[in-house]
Amino acid sequence: MQTLMLSGRPVAFQERGHGRPLLLLHANPGDHRDYDAVAAELARDHRVIALDWPGYGDSPPPKPASTASAMLFADVAIDFADELSLRDAVVIGNSVGGYAALRLALARPDVVGALVLVDSGGFTRLDALGRAFCRLKGTEWFSRAIATAFARHYLRVDNEHTRAIVARTDAGRRLASRVSVDAAVWRSFLDPRHDLREAARQLSTPTLLVWGRFDPVLKLAADGRCAENAIEHAQLVTMDTGHMPFAEDPAGFLGAVRAFLAAPRPS
Repeated sequence: MQTLMLSGRPVAFQERGHGRPLLLLHANPGDHRDYDAVAAELARDHRVIALDWPGYGDSPPPKPASTASAMLFADVAIDFADELSLRDAVVIGNSVGGYAALRLALARPDVVGALVLVDSGGFTRLDALGRAFCRLKGTEWFSRAIATAFARHYLRVDNEHTRAIVARTDAGRRLASRVSVDAAVWRSFLDPRHDLREAARQLSTPTLLVWGRFDPVLKLAADGRCAENAIEHAQLVTMDTGHMPFAEDPAGFLGAVRAFLAAPRPS
């Protein structure tokens, strides 16, 4: 792991491979290891950079931890890409990492040459029930209580990679700062700035949407189709997985990403 100072805040990341930059942005909770099932393969022909959001993995939490948010993560992604002087990068983001990836592509179109949004945040039309759940999940006692069961719920395929994610989630619920970050990010989903449905219509970056058919959190029929309608010329690939297709079906995910990156792009 390496560390980069961004506005006085240390952000940890792992880098491997050579070639076109490929930035991996993980979900909440989680860390760069969520991509372990595919990172080594991607590094065969890319310079793969996987960061830890503040409060996760080896990145210390913001001060106080309760100030974490999806918007903060997006700002970190933009500052991180600027600091590394990335250009024409492939950016893969899952869940809140997808929200951050889209914000990065909109803010820095010269940085992002290709975008892969995996069960991405930013496209949810929150109803009363959704708002109530975000408020409840935004309380630390509830976030801690259901963390492990919730991870098992949205990971619909049982394999060594998903078991490792569940185990890390279970360990994280014992760390006060991580619980605080997790809850704070859920509260931030109620912020109007988390809604990118209109902003996404301005996106010109070639975009692949990868969605788990059985994701119970960001559902294909609602969030996935909304993203497809919002992003002009986006390609949607559905997989028989839950919230993290890259961990649940690594071979299928790699196949979809490689086909997308190999396809000719309009001038």
